[in-house]
Amino acid sequence: MTTPIHWRPAVASDAAALSILGGATFLASFAHDHPGEALVAHIRKAHGEDYYRAALADPAQTILIGETPLGAPVGYALITPPDLPVPTDDRTDVELKRIYLLSGWQGGGNGDALMALVLAEARQRGARRLLLAVYPQNDRARRFYARHDFVEIGELTFMVGDVPFRDLVYARTL
Repeated sequence: MTTPIHWRPAVASDAAALSILGGATFLASFAHDHPGEALVAHIRKAHGEDYYRAALADPAQTILIGETPLGAPVGYALITPPDLPVPTDDRTDVELKRIYLLSGWQGGGNGDALMALVLAEARQRGARRLLLAVYPQNDRARRFYARHDFVEIGELTFMVGDVPFRDLVYARTL
C-alpha cells in the first residue's frame, strides 16, 4: 500500500477506533491457528473500548495510532510498564505490549517507521531496555524483531480466552 500513514499519540476519542483496529489485527494475525471461541473471547476482553479507554487514561501508557490521510486507522503500538515473567526494572524497562499494522500497510517501511517511533518514545521515558512478547509461530514478526536487534530472553504462557499459548519474551537494549 502506498498510501502514507500519519502517526500520532492516541487520545481518549480514539478508543473506539483502537478497539476495532485491535480486534481486526489480532483476528487477522491469529485466526489461522487459534480456536474461534477463545479468539473471540480474547478480543472482546483485551480489545474492547473499555480496555483502550483505560489505557489512554493511564499516564504510564502510550498508544501511537497510524491513520490514512482520510483518518482511517491502519496501525498502532501500545507501550506500557513491563508486565512480563522476566526480571525487570520499572525505572529502566518498558514493554511494547502491542504493535500491529493492517496487512495492506505492512511492508514498504511502515513497520520500521512505527518501530522508530516506539524506540524514540521508550528513550524519551528514560528506558534502557524495550521488552515484548511474540508468538513463536509468527515468523514474520520474529524476523521483524530480529532485524530491530531484539533477542530472546524468556517465555510466558499467553491466554487467549481459556486456551494457553506459549510466547517468547524478547528484549532490546536502547
